[in-house]
Amino acid sequence: MNTYPNLFSPIKIKGLELSNRITMAPMYVGYANPDGKVNDLVLEHYKKMGASGAALIVVENMGIDPSGLGSPFMLRVDKDEYIEGLKKIAHVIHAEGAYAFAQINHAGRYAYIKDRIAPSPVKIWDVTPKEMTIDEIHSMIEKYGEAALRIKKAGFDGVELHGGTGYLLSQFLSPRLNKRTDEYGGSLEARMCFPIEVLEAVRNKVGDDYPVGYRLLADELFPGGFTLDEAIIFSKAYASKGIDYLSVMAGTHESFKMPPYVEMERNEGYMVSFAKAIKKALPDMLVIAAGRIQTPQYADKVIKDGEADLIGLARVLFADPLWPKKAKGEITEPIVPCNPSCSQCMDLIMKGKRPYCSQWSREQRQEFLKKIEGKN
Repeated sequence: MNTYPNLFSPIKIKGLELSNRITMAPMYVGYANPDGKVNDLVLEHYKKMGASGAALIVVENMGIDPSGLGSPFMLRVDKDEYIEGLKKIAHVIHAEGAYAFAQINHAGRYAYIKDRIAPSPVKIWDVTPKEMTIDEIHSMIEKYGEAALRIKKAGFDGVELHGGTGYLLSQFLSPRLNKRTDEYGGSLEARMCFPIEVLEAVRNKVGDDYPVGYRLLADELFPGGFTLDEAIIFSKAYASKGIDYLSVMAGTHESFKMPPYVEMERNEGYMVSFAKAIKKALPDMLVIAAGRIQTPQYADKVIKDGEADLIGLARVLFADPLWPKKAKGEITEPIVPCNPSCSQCMDLIMKGKRPYCSQWSREQRQEFLKKIEGKN
């Protein structure tokens, strides 16, 4: 008997039929080599995710240009030499029965290098990024397109543009971060030009039949930032340009540590309301909801109530890679929950270390630490 008929019902993204509504949201783990290439640690992680029972695995953000790497251990897709390694990721996911998408990104003002570029020179912590020239903007638009084509050549079933977490695409949208007075700044319509032109460049490279999704920052949750009302207007414009789904999140690296956000994220489904608002405004758009969706009961209700079409699991799936199979009843052991008062995985990532979960068994943690010994 299927206890969660809505969660385990099929759905299509473009021509792909997913067997259920569960996706792995692109959680950054930074297991790659320092040169951005794939290694056994990366492949083992995505093999495990592919075997989880989730219908779609969206691989963590990959750098489209050296200027936009958010970490020294970020996967890269800025040159053809990375395609062979990325093929291995797509292969291990496919071998376990799931579809594989890959997320591409430029970190902008959040890049880990000192000489950062951004829409405008708005200080971030102790660094003031350089304002991008028009030529740099046009070049970066092309690099998004080229990176998407490499993702397609590597055998992934689709590509996702990372417009979440306050990275470059969303920096152009933000009125507090985009102070430009040219055609890429000012009004919301002008601020939307860069991400729209990126989507057009990607479509030109991969074709109309290839699935392209967008990780949407629905609200910066920061004074003077991009708001949900603006996100709805932007989403409608993006829908008209042929985006295939919107994966909705809220907050940026600057708001994540603010007390209101810290308190909010302890709650199950703390970002679902943003997905619900986008879905209500765009009823024909496929919408993915995320944000500590801990239980299959809640996930099923989100789908049943029409708040979203798909569920994105990130830290929840990291804590228990068998969550979907347990939810379906294929495995009778209880789901291991992500601890809402723990941020170990994120803390390790912010320190430039390879993360593991506090909820893993002692044996799992010891085995993982042995594998990464000397790599951090």
